[in-house]
Amino acid sequence: MALGYSQGAGAYQQVRTAGGVETADPHGLITMLMDGALERMRFARGCIATGNVAGKGEAISKAIEIVGGLQSSLNHEVPTPLVGQLAGLYDYMSRRLLHANLYSDSEAIDEVTRLLGQIRESWVAIPVEARQPTGAGA
Repeated sequence: MALGYSQGAGAYQQVRTAGGVETADPHGLITMLMDGALERMRFARGCIATGNVAGKGEAISKAIEIVGGLQSSLNHEVPTPLVGQLAGLYDYMSRRLLHANLYSDSEAIDEVTRLLGQIRESWVAIPVEARQPTGAGA
């Protein structure tokens, strides 16, 4: 059993390294979080279609966790209403995902996918020059 655990830990480390987590800047990390949530929502939608209740629950729970991470990463010290609006939107997304999990509602997943996809598109369109430098409290 220890050998299996060791191999699993090694595979996890390879995925983390290949994914670029160690070398990503704060902007890149947020993009990776969004991508992870979108991937899990696509998987959950497939699980609903095939009746995989356990897979759906796990994928949606991970998506909710990631959306919570995005919400907690907001810098409330920045003097803009956008921060509060994003916090409210992330809260709404989490509630819609919870609804989707409880009722196997793929339309709710589609709604959150569209919302997060729009945020992601705007996020990646931010010019490099306009991004906060590392350590500025993204």
